[in-house]
Amino acid sequence: MERVLAEALLSQSQDLRVLLRALCVWESPTPAERVETLRFLLQRLEEEQEGGGVTSSRPAAPLLQEAVREVATGHLVPLLQGLRGSQAGAPAGESSAPRDRRRRVLRAAGGALRSCARLSGGPQLAAGLVHEALLDLLALRPSAGPEEEKEEEARAASGERGGLGAEEAVEVLVAVGPCLRPREDRALLERVARVALAVALGDEDDEEPGVAALVAGRLLPALGRSSAVALRALWDGLLPRPEEEEEPEPGGRGPVPHAPRVARLLLVLSALAERLLPTPGVGGAWGAPEEEVPDAWRCHGFWRAVQAGLVHADGLTRKRARYLLQRAVEASAGLGAECSCRARDANEPSLFWWLDKKKGQLLKFWENYILIMETLEGNQIHVIKPVLPKLNSLFDCAVSEEKACWLLHPSWHMCIYKRMFESENKTLTKEGIMHFLELCETKGLPGAPGFSEFIIGPLMEALSESSLYSRSPEHKTGSCSPLGMKLQTFLVTYVSLLSEDKKSSFLLKFIKKMTSRHWCAVPILFLSRALAHIPPCKVLGVEGLLALRDVLQCTMITHQILLRGAAQCYLLQTAMNLIDVEKVSFSDVSNFLMSLRQEESLGRGTALWTELCDWLRVNENYFGEIPSCIGFSGRCSLRVYVQSLVQDYIKSPTMERGNCFMPDWYEAKLVAMMILLAADVEEMKNKYSERKKTQNELKVVLHPLMDVLMKLGTNAYIPLLKTDKCLQLLLKLLQTCSLKGSLTHDDGVLTVLQNSVMSTAESISEFLVRRLTANELSTVSDLERCHLYLTMLSELVNLHGKVGWKNSDSIWRFISLLKNASILHLQDISSEKEPKLGKQIQKVVSMACLSVVCGILSQQSDLHLDFLDTEILENFISSFHLNQIVRKPHAEEQNSLFEESSSQGWGRVVAQYIHDQWLCLSFLLNKYHTLIPTTEGEMEPFLHVIPKPVGILQSALEALTILPSDQVLPVFHCMKILVPKLLYSSESLCIESFDMAWKIIYSLSNTQLIFWSNLKAFVQFVFDIRVLAVAARIKGQAYSKIKEIIYKIIEMSTTKTGVLNILISYCCRSWIVPTSDDLTLSQDPFSSARDYIELIIEGCIFGTVFRRDQRLIQNVQTFIENLGHGCAANVVTENTNRDDHYVRVCTIKFLCLLDGSNISHKMFIEDLAIKLLDKDELVSRSRTRYYVNSLQHRVKNRVWQTLLVLFPKFDQNFLDQIIDKIFEAGFVNNQASIKYLIEWIIILILHKFPQFLPKFWNCFCYGEEKLKMSVCTFLSVLSHLDIIIQNISEMKPVLKQALTVVLQWCFNHNFSVRLYALLALKKIWAMCKALHVEEFDALTAVIESSLHQVENMHGAGNAKKNWQRIQEHFFFATFHPLKDYSLETIFYTLPRLSELVEDEWITIGKFTKFTDIPIDSAFQWYLSQTELCELKPSDWSQEDIGSNSVEGDSQSEWIDVQKKMIPWKNNVLDLGLDLVFQDRAAKLGKSISRLIVVASLIDKPTNLGGLCRTCEIFGASALVVGSLHYISDKQFQHLSVSAEQWLPLVEVKPLQLVDYLQKKKTEGYTTIGVEQTAKSSDLTEYCFPEKSLLLLGNEREGIPANLIQHLDVCVEIPQHGIIRSLNVHVSGALLIWEYTRQQIIKQRDIK
Repeated sequence: MERVLAEALLSQSQDLRVLLRALCVWESPTPAERVETLRFLLQRLEEEQEGGGVTSSRPAAPLLQEAVREVATGHLVPLLQGLRGSQAGAPAGESSAPRDRRRRVLRAAGGALRSCARLSGGPQLAAGLVHEALLDLLALRPSAGPEEEKEEEARAASGERGGLGAEEAVEVLVAVGPCLRPREDRALLERVARVALAVALGDEDDEEPGVAALVAGRLLPALGRSSAVALRALWDGLLPRPEEEEEPEPGGRGPVPHAPRVARLLLVLSALAERLLPTPGVGGAWGAPEEEVPDAWRCHGFWRAVQAGLVHADGLTRKRARYLLQRAVEASAGLGAECSCRARDANEPSLFWWLDKKKGQLLKFWENYILIMETLEGNQIHVIKPVLPKLNSLFDCAVSEEKACWLLHPSWHMCIYKRMFESENKTLTKEGIMHFLELCETKGLPGAPGFSEFIIGPLMEALSESSLYSRSPEHKTGSCSPLGMKLQTFLVTYVSLLSEDKKSSFLLKFIKKMTSRHWCAVPILFLSRALAHIPPCKVLGVEGLLALRDVLQCTMITHQILLRGAAQCYLLQTAMNLIDVEKVSFSDVSNFLMSLRQEESLGRGTALWTELCDWLRVNENYFGEIPSCIGFSGRCSLRVYVQSLVQDYIKSPTMERGNCFMPDWYEAKLVAMMILLAADVEEMKNKYSERKKTQNELKVVLHPLMDVLMKLGTNAYIPLLKTDKCLQLLLKLLQTCSLKGSLTHDDGVLTVLQNSVMSTAESISEFLVRRLTANELSTVSDLERCHLYLTMLSELVNLHGKVGWKNSDSIWRFISLLKNASILHLQDISSEKEPKLGKQIQKVVSMACLSVVCGILSQQSDLHLDFLDTEILENFISSFHLNQIVRKPHAEEQNSLFEESSSQGWGRVVAQYIHDQWLCLSFLLNKYHTLIPTTEGEMEPFLHVIPKPVGILQSALEALTILPSDQVLPVFHCMKILVPKLLYSSESLCIESFDMAWKIIYSLSNTQLIFWSNLKAFVQFVFDIRVLAVAARIKGQAYSKIKEIIYKIIEMSTTKTGVLNILISYCCRSWIVPTSDDLTLSQDPFSSARDYIELIIEGCIFGTVFRRDQRLIQNVQTFIENLGHGCAANVVTENTNRDDHYVRVCTIKFLCLLDGSNISHKMFIEDLAIKLLDKDELVSRSRTRYYVNSLQHRVKNRVWQTLLVLFPKFDQNFLDQIIDKIFEAGFVNNQASIKYLIEWIIILILHKFPQFLPKFWNCFCYGEEKLKMSVCTFLSVLSHLDIIIQNISEMKPVLKQALTVVLQWCFNHNFSVRLYALLALKKIWAMCKALHVEEFDALTAVIESSLHQVENMHGAGNAKKNWQRIQEHFFFATFHPLKDYSLETIFYTLPRLSELVEDEWITIGKFTKFTDIPIDSAFQWYLSQTELCELKPSDWSQEDIGSNSVEGDSQSEWIDVQKKMIPWKNNVLDLGLDLVFQDRAAKLGKSISRLIVVASLIDKPTNLGGLCRTCEIFGASALVVGSLHYISDKQFQHLSVSAEQWLPLVEVKPLQLVDYLQKKKTEGYTTIGVEQTAKSSDLTEYCFPEKSLLLLGNEREGIPANLIQHLDVCVEIPQHGIIRSLNVHVSGALLIWEYTRQQIIKQRDIK
């Protein structure tokens, strides 16, 4: 058509120049048809010139050349400049029609310029146009070179301005660039290539990425096609030549050299792929053999860029990388030539290579590789998991087992795993990690370059996610995380394969990586565990030890103490296994050990301590030289090192006695720990020799310390710093020996230490008393020293208690002196009018001394200490003005008051003073608590030492407002004694104390350290058994307040684990195991329990739905606990019982101890059972349907578990009251676990009390509507009829009734009901035959025939499978209602078998570990049958679902996998984005049909989006819609998945459809309506013409009648269902496919 038009114009034109000028007269807006006509004309002239067929009517060559130059410079270039202006002025929401017109004009102008350049008779026009366009493009370049900058400056000085925009400049270069001569214009070509490349690559701050895509999509491919010179310039700008490439990181995983960003680099490479990676018959050389064509196959940087793109965060970049890889593979296979990318190391394979003789093997590898990478884009585990076995085949292809080397570079495998590690789907991430660890473990990987970096990099980054360590359902509670086990095995295996030098480097980097970020507790634990299991090897030095210390400091920030302690244990074991002792000294080791918390991990006497001692013993003579800073240098034994350490520690610089700051505790802790380690090492060495030798060596080590301590009482000139350090060391020695986990018997080291301290006790005591009473403590910093002295004094008293009180007179004498002196100081200072700093500090010190004396007297209350004259102390305490403060000193003493060393202001000093007052008062109240009156008038004369109780409680409330929250503990202790005495007479005051105390507890809820001790004290005084009894008796405001606090604590416990545990444990223990104080009550302590039954109910059903992270922490803690003494953290860490399970454990053990024969217990049990049944009914009513493992499900399950525990305590009279409620619960639509519990308790009731059988039979008499969902429950009960009738003497009537009931349900229409009935019938009939009941002979044939038919069902359908499964189900095959009655079955086995979530499984070990309440030894604990405990969950009703999936998963490699059709030729979305749709489709090799789909009547974006996708997939030529605004709709885009970018969309309003249909008819289209009409054709019989137009109707009304009249034919889809019509998208898709199918067949027949 275009050729005909050009010929017609040329034939009718007399003067070509006039014709050209006429065509160059543009209107505004410029008509695209006129510019296209000009292009056609010029192209025709060009063809004539090339063919030599110029006619005589044509002008002479010079005239033609002048004319075309005028057209180019005078008309086309201004036209392009005008297009830029029109684009700049276009509104943001410009419609598609103007954009399409502008694009047509631009393409036509570009084609015309190309013809002008070729017709101009020389290179000048082309070069000039390129030069001008290049200058316009320079403005878009991020950074111009010196040459370009000069040209721009010259152009600006001459007043020239580039008038072309980005798109116009690119179009000119695309059109005219190929006209340049490769040789003569080489410099210009190279310059264009450099500028274009700079624009395409851009930089990080590029604000117009669309320009880069435009240059990459249009200009670069054109330059690449034009000449090898331009391509070589582009290639050199992208990637260096092989000899210029930088050395990459090991494994080829280094950064791409000279490339700013991978995304832009791959954008450019994709644009040049046709020339860089030519397929056979396409691309290649340009007929210029002297030019060197770039070889991408052999470029190392190219493949590194591809690999970087495969793992890039941007999906489009990954797609480009896959496209390049696929094209390279296809091109290699097509060309058949050998190629290889030069390897960086002779020991590693090339990044890419190809051999034609191994074509099949290589094609299989790369096809699988690309399939995996494409599948990973889906991010769906059910699609990806079947593909993962192909990773194994990749490995088999990539590794040579014979040569034990890599054939294909391992970095390709790393790309796959890195993509999986970085997936947003954590399940996929876990699958990837597990697969990688298993591959490295099972395949025995040869030395893989880059693997170590990959492990330390991407793998460890992925391992930092805590959720990956969750335990799989098939693993038992308390077992190790599967990932943790795999990680351990992998690390051991991988390290064993490394050489010694690589092993050292790898492990050091691995450990340092553990310090490079904030790791959560779980990952750091399992990484430490994996390190600890590496076999011993000497690979780490001082740097490694420091790195381990840094990891230890990272673990200190975790909140889970047990996990923190376990990680410390593993890290210490790692150090002992991996440290090369010759490279470290004792000093390095001791500093490392100080990073461990002894109270959490390294406790003396633990297995870890013993292991450390043995390690020190074995390597003692091999440690490195010790620095000279401790007095000597060189190698030495541990004993010598410790002796020197002690001597150096004791030495202190000579200084005058006076005020100095307290030394830091760090050095004292270090020296104490090393002394004990050295002593235990010597003990270990002399294990089979005389103990006396070890004792002598320890005495030698301790001699410098003991020598100083012996002189403390007599030598007043010992430097203060020295005395402080000696006391600190002694205190740490005693405390370390007394830590939990220390040796308790036959401990020679402890004996020597105690004896040595006892020999110096008098001297130390004398020194302490002198310092505390002689006004020597006079500054704020001295208060820390006071604390040291008093702690030391308490330790000496405790030591006397351990070794005996035979020689203890001196210690009590000093305590008496301290008491008397402190009282005198306090009495004397009380008259001071103007306070001095020294006096005020002494006052604080004296009060602290009295509080310690009171504490000592309380602990040693069993001793007769009459000689201490405690009456003076008691009288002084009783005369206290409580909450009295110490005033600030005078202003002139401020400088000394607020010393820089002081960590506390004067407020803290005052708080400590008041705190000590309450400690003293607590001692007094505890001693005389039984004599404290309940009212003021009852005060006896001889009790003058006890202040008024009401006044004390009022002062306590005042103290709570004054003291900081961490100092209120002694106030709570006093309130515990006072509130029970005053609740009856001063209720309002007690209520105020409750409120004030709760506010403090609530404010402390986020403070980990002091919250729990304060909460425990709060619970002890608010929920004291006497307080509860009095409040319940008077039923006043106190009773309501206590109930309110109960609910507040329950609410707090939902967010803070362990809160309710303290309350429930204290109350249950008080009610069932009263203390000696409780025994003084006039009534039974249990009497008030019934008034607070809500607390027990909450304890029975307590437990929130845990978040995944909470469940993970609990699972890991259980795993650590199950390690027992093998993990030292279990020994030294206090068991806090803060697991939420312990609330129910405590409650259940409490209920087990109740005695049904006790009246109060019996009433409590019955009341509790009724309320639990009401709770169950309330939950059932609130939700008619609830999901499995929902909170409603769990609450109901806990209710029935508790009722089962209580059942043995029910008598017949009580059961008669509740039996109807129990049966009624069976009618509810319950989850499986609840159903089993209800059935179990009904069986037990009928077994124990057969008289309830008539009520049970009545349950089958209700209407079918009530029984349709619940009759299976009662049929299940009948399946255990053999248990029920054990206590019945006359069984035949029961069996007869059972048969009568069961037979009628065997013919129910519901399949499940029939199964349950047939199972019950089978068991009942077996009993009948065993008892030889003659009355049933008439039924024998029918019953046995029915059972025989069921047993021998033909086929393998679900019916037969379900019959087999229900018979094998644990509840009918293994479970025994009587023998399996135990806590283990109720709380662990049954929940596990009924597939309850693991949060509901309470192991029997938790019942034994919780020792606060002793269990009755007669209670059945472990009576579960072994078979039941070992069974796996098998709910038959759920086995049908996906039963075949198990078999499928077991396949080693799936035969077929799901794969999206993504031909690699269509894989580059960004090439030619500015082409019209037909051009772009042709460029991508897409087939376009002659089918038009008209959807103007459809108004739902979802249907339009789906149709758009369908039309694009099957190659429709266009989709007609009622409005193009639908394209921006999110629902449309969600369904179309970018199909609108590849399919022409035409806007035709519904009112314009008649005209549009008529127009298309004139173009030869057959208009086809998709509608059911009287004359419509069957789709299966209709033959579609090639040019077909499908008109789709509206979703509701279909095609209007007026439009049907304009259609050539209507086609309908044959239907066989009841519903009238299909969805319009589905209908359209069916017809589009049928059209496509028919066209495919026609084309096949033609071929």
